[in-house]
Amino acid sequence: MAAHEGRSGFRWSPWNLLLLVPLLMLVTPWFNSTDPVVFGMPFFYWSQFLWVPVGVVCVLVVYLRTKGDGEYAPDVDDRVDDLDEGARR
Repeated sequence: MAAHEGRSGFRWSPWNLLLLVPLLMLVTPWFNSTDPVVFGMPFFYWSQFLWVPVGVVCVLVVYLRTKGDGEYAPDVDDRVDDLDEGARR
């Protein structure tokens, strides 16, 4: 799937929506609880720690799926002929 580049230079891809997943950790009322307790830590704290690898995986997936999108493709005029040794017309 091709990425679309706007005036700002930002390349939009559907994979970029995955970057919104780590923002769910900011909705703290969903996690405001003490049970279940893991290793003596209430749910709120260990769930916040759990979001760190989730965010890393999301960013990694988006990077791997979009790293080749929008690369520079030379125009016909940018090609160098073997005989002109790089001189532009």
